Amino acid sequence: MKNGDLKHINLCVVGLGYVGLPLACLFAKRYKVVGFDTNRQRVEALLSGHDNTMEVDDEQLKSALMTNLTLTYDKDTIREKREGGRVFIVAVPTPVLTDNRPDLSPLLSASEIVGRSLSKGDVVVYESTVYPGVTEEECVPVLEQNSGMVYNEDFYVGYSPERVNPGDKRHPVETICKVTSGSTPEVADFVDELYASVLTGGTHKAPSIRVAEASKIVENCQRDINIAFVNELAKIFAAMGIDTGDVLAAAATKWNFINMKPGLVGGHCIGVDPYYLIEKAQVYGVLPRMMTNARRLNDGMGAYVAQRLVHYMNLAGVMVRNARILILGFSFKENCPDTRNTKVADIYHTLSEYSSNIVVYDPWVDADRVEREYGIQIVSTAEEINREKYDAAILAVAHDVFADVDIRRLVPRPGVVYDVKGFLPRGDVDARL
Repeated sequence: MKNGDLKHINLCVVGLGYVGLPLACLFAKRYKVVGFDTNRQRVEALLSGHDNTMEVDDEQLKSALMTNLTLTYDKDTIREKREGGRVFIVAVPTPVLTDNRPDLSPLLSASEIVGRSLSKGDVVVYESTVYPGVTEEECVPVLEQNSGMVYNEDFYVGYSPERVNPGDKRHPVETICKVTSGSTPEVADFVDELYASVLTGGTHKAPSIRVAEASKIVENCQRDINIAFVNELAKIFAAMGIDTGDVLAAAATKWNFINMKPGLVGGHCIGVDPYYLIEKAQVYGVLPRMMTNARRLNDGMGAYVAQRLVHYMNLAGVMVRNARILILGFSFKENCPDTRNTKVADIYHTLSEYSSNIVVYDPWVDADRVEREYGIQIVSTAEEINREKYDAAILAVAHDVFADVDIRRLVPRPGVVYDVKGFLPRGDVDARL
């Protein structure tokens, strides 16, 4: 595939989640795009014109479907030969197993599907977050095996790591600078030109696929370590009786201070991706102590928050056993329906050891899905929580809608309000993380 051939390109985006769907809609503004996902229910919902992840608004989705975007769950559809060159963009999840080892099965399954659909000259670009080497060492052999073709002779690959921030409307995909790379210098140029043709945020062409893979995972490891540092500070200052928010506000007056807040680290990126590099580092004989300790500390914050609430309830003289407790928020971050790897579940399960009267309120999330995946019932309307009074409450997620909650009417003193996010009015809060 050569530079300058972009007007003849047909694209296929494999995986229509938080990453793939916005990317498919963006490319559909200029190219013919087929969006493929094995989840039939997901595809049918999108065809009706609504994205339940809320990453693409209904108007944008319907516009794309009316012009250049075709969505399908039928593998035969993406195997159809088309005029002009084809580019497959793989944007499937890369989760971890229960023991935190990388789970490449979604990526390898997608590679198998793409491999059976390849034609001579096609390019496969991976966006999934992986450790350095996965694209060429794990995915390419699957492509070769299922296509019967030879890498860098019959087909080519590239890597352009996703940088989607779920729920962030200020940084849509088209405004984000994208790292690009390719399996040959010519393909690297082609992939870079392809992405640059739809992005306003520009591109950065990495010298190799492995460098591009490493750059993505470093982004998430860095944030994980920084958050772990302030979470550790929060623990130290809580023991000292000092408000961490006040300390950080004072420290932030220095011009080169990196201002971050303590909190829960969930989601599919920061809470998962570091394990990929941790695993691979040990293969090379390196024990990544800092990353491992950061992961351990951040993974324990849900249980820590719950125990701190119990501590503050005891200090206030509030009976903990069978106390009525309100948890505000269940998604892994504010103003977003994404509940993947949410650490609010850890808060809930830890508090369940003390009380069975726990109410979780989150109007953003799918209550049925939460009950199915976590076994936790969610209240979705303010009317449902306003019927009762509570002995304690935790603000776990800073949804904008929670600004309208009259927390002190719901939790009259001596009841305890613990604000994990520093979101509620200071006078209404008994303790902050």
